[in-house]
Amino acid sequence: KRNVTDFIPVWDTQTCIQCGKCSFVCPHSAIRIKAYNQELLSKAPSTYKHTKAKGSEYDENTMYTIQIAPEDCTGCELCIEVCPAKNKSQTGLKAINMASVKPIQKTEKENWDFFLTISEFDRTKIKKNTVKGSQLLEPLFEFSGACAGCGETPYIKLATQLFGDRMLIANATGCSSIYGGNLPTTPYSKNREGRGPAWSNSLFEDNAEYGLGMRLAVEKKLEEAQELLAKLTKTLGREFVEKILHNPQINEPEIEQQRHYIEQLKTQLIKMENDRHAIMLLTLCDYLVKKSVWIFGGDGWAYDIGFGGLDHVIASGKNVNILVMDTEVYSNTGGQMSKATPTGAIAKFASSGKELNKKDLALHAVNYGHVYVAKIAFGANDAHTLKVLQEAENYNGPSLIIAYSPCIAHGYNLKYGVQQQKNAVESGHWHLFRYHPMENNNSVFHLDSVAPKRKISDFMNVEARFNMLKMIDPQRAEKLTHISQQSATRKFEQYEKLAQLYKEEEKKEHKE
Repeated sequence: KRNVTDFIPVWDTQTCIQCGKCSFVCPHSAIRIKAYNQELLSKAPSTYKHTKAKGSEYDENTMYTIQIAPEDCTGCELCIEVCPAKNKSQTGLKAINMASVKPIQKTEKENWDFFLTISEFDRTKIKKNTVKGSQLLEPLFEFSGACAGCGETPYIKLATQLFGDRMLIANATGCSSIYGGNLPTTPYSKNREGRGPAWSNSLFEDNAEYGLGMRLAVEKKLEEAQELLAKLTKTLGREFVEKILHNPQINEPEIEQQRHYIEQLKTQLIKMENDRHAIMLLTLCDYLVKKSVWIFGGDGWAYDIGFGGLDHVIASGKNVNILVMDTEVYSNTGGQMSKATPTGAIAKFASSGKELNKKDLALHAVNYGHVYVAKIAFGANDAHTLKVLQEAENYNGPSLIIAYSPCIAHGYNLKYGVQQQKNAVESGHWHLFRYHPMENNNSVFHLDSVAPKRKISDFMNVEARFNMLKMIDPQRAEKLTHISQQSATRKFEQYEKLAQLYKEEEKKEHKE
């Protein structure tokens, strides 16, 4: 327990609209939400806060709590900035507000300890496609050593909420491997059933191939398990075997049903101790539950040193999910320029501002035609981020998600990271889109951000990485800002034409 902040968020039950945004953006999983039966409150501390749960999915006895981990919060204030609910009686206050930690630390620790004893809400009944619903899912990534206000960790936390109990993660060296594997501790955790992400870190230059190896291993073990199961059909019963082999496992209820089948299978296999096929299957039957293979890394890995491997992996056609946390600079090694560094930004090896345009890794992947590709920014559009992660995981093939990640190296107070993500999208510095390969080559390109409605300079003026050049060389700064504006306008037009092209092709397909 770090106790690194003098101020922590405090929840106002009367003002809260239960949107879940505060938990969604929390970089350290220090804000949690639970819905539970009110009978459990009989054992709660007197200071434990709660209110009735809002929503048709809850019965009248369901209570709702937002709880802060007082010893693990870093005081970044992202939750305060993102909260949309305003206190009508006290100007300036919201549904969650910062307060001094010392007077409330003891009671909040007791509240946190009680909160952890409450069982998680039934995953099969949660509306996972909504921000509000997703935050009832238990994060299996918590209290990492990332910077306060980190723009990378909310994506990882969300992924573990959605898929963490069946994830395998290959993590490239970089910030995400340092806060992800700060041995002997780890922020990756397990649920009450003992399930959690299987995480490992490989070299900077071969992480994509490492993740591909995980997928190939999973497929091979699944294949062996299916073959052994088929050989035991007569003993186990054809109907039971068919249920296991043909469960699509697309949604949470189907995955939970598959786990139930596997527990039944294990019970029967243990009794068949003299059958070598049963003994072998007992070691492999967990692979009959759908596994989600993820490859994590930053832009230095994906755009630069590991690009050849990443390109090889998406070209393989295998079902892997690649999450690139784009900070637009080599963050972990001290802020060196990468191919993701934008025009006009100062970084190491670009001391007078980078002159060339940022590499378009997303468009490179789109050109393959068989890769699910998306660009996201959780602060600009949280629902879009949630949708992309689920679409990518459901797609039976390679997916590449490039996530805009505010970083301390950008040079501004990261409590404004959510607003700056909005500025990035609204100025055309960053674009939101989804490219979804469909059956029969009828692919869809969704441009999910609108035409830029502010100048690129409005975005750049907030950050020290751009402003430093104004002090060093004002004329060059003006020149590079102009180039950035032209590039942003041209890039949006390019994406817009691409989206229109795919719409026209779709209409043509329907006519034929």
